Amino acid sequence: MIPFSVLDLSPINVGATAAQAFKNTLDLAQHAEKWGYQRYWLAEHHNMTGIASAATSVVIGHVAGGTQTIRVGSGGVMLPNHAPLVIAEQFGTLASLYPGRIDLGLGRAPGTDQTTARALRRDLQGSADSFPDDVVELQRYFAEPVAGQRVRAVPGAGLQVPIWLLGSSLFSAQLAAALGLPFAFASHFAPDHMLTALRLYRAQFRPSAALDKPYAMVGVNLFAADTNEEARLLFTSLQQQFINLRRGTPGQLQPPVERLEAAEMELTNVAHSLACSVIGDPDTVREGLLSVIEQTGADELMLTAQIFDHSARLRSFEIAAQVREGMVGGV
Repeated sequence: MIPFSVLDLSPINVGATAAQAFKNTLDLAQHAEKWGYQRYWLAEHHNMTGIASAATSVVIGHVAGGTQTIRVGSGGVMLPNHAPLVIAEQFGTLASLYPGRIDLGLGRAPGTDQTTARALRRDLQGSADSFPDDVVELQRYFAEPVAGQRVRAVPGAGLQVPIWLLGSSLFSAQLAAALGLPFAFASHFAPDHMLTALRLYRAQFRPSAALDKPYAMVGVNLFAADTNEEARLLFTSLQQQFINLRRGTPGQLQPPVERLEAAEMELTNVAHSLACSVIGDPDTVREGLLSVIEQTGADELMLTAQIFDHSARLRSFEIAAQVREGMVGGV
């Protein structure tokens, strides 16, 4: 059975603080490690009052320092927001502190609106267009230094920090294939091109020093509970988050509701965006995850759960871990 991993946005609940979100993040990571998850990734977003993981490398250090064996990384760092050398130094530092445990997942979206992106970078010219060159530059900083190299990442040089490309379109799939890098598709919020992107990635993959054959990860929203009814109720927090985002009023994570206050078209659009979601009791979750694996041929699943109640969130990931253990055991 393929590995399961966790994607965390460090959600800030209504009435809570970023400090509480970070406490919950570390607690979930410690449980995920105990339950056998492969890796724990954090995502970069900016100017989002419901997401605490903006300073992604700092939160990665917080999680890695509070765990022992689980891999910790970014899902992802939005590279156009940063100079490649800065990211090389940050992740070189993390890899030096926690050797063999750090992943660097890269995306080419800003992870925010254009006004905030300008505040981050000052100049947006060529930021996304230069993404392929920036990835290659970043790879050079993690390679062994060569004679005459005037700029080095210290720390970072020679550490070969694993780089992943993340995406929700065909562009990153093709770039990951061309560079021979592992690829993660963001099907948990943008499922439209998932199968086409995975097919292109595998067909065009070129072996590299980093990877000898394609390795594809697929994102899945996970809402597992002891009953189907409870799981569907928990899911309404994520639905509200997406509805508010589409309305241009993003905010903190809302508690679940019995009935969503939204127009039919809004509900349809959100259902489309969140189509790659597995919601239900343990038996339903088992069937749903097996279906995703069969449909995509994924080498790994990255599970994410925007659940308001922390104990319910823990339980969701615990159920998925138990389901996987049952799959491994042939149950």
